[in-house]
Amino acid sequence: METMDDIENEFGETSAKRSNARQGDVAGVPAAQLKAIIERIERLEEEKKALAEDIKDIYAEAKGNGFDVKILRKIIAIRKRDQEELDEEETMLEVYLRALGMRPDEE
Repeated sequence: METMDDIENEFGETSAKRSNARQGDVAGVPAAQLKAIIERIERLEEEKKALAEDIKDIYAEAKGNGFDVKILRKIIAIRKRDQEELDEEETMLEVYLRALGMRPDEE
């Protein structure tokens, strides 16, 4: 059975190193800093959840006013993209549609 000294030696830790570590550190992990990071992430997750609910409400409002939510979502996605990337995609779409006979050939 391994003793604490065996484990410490395996990880290169000594009692002297531990005593020099900040209080609240566990196995070299700064507990206070870790806790602060976790709490910040949790706060942001709550904010993200609240924002998602707000967005959902706006889409419901838009639907109630007769807008097509599927199209609104598509517009939002398009506006997020790089214009050069969009232009390239639209060009390829046109080429494929013409190849399939779904668009008249350009002359």
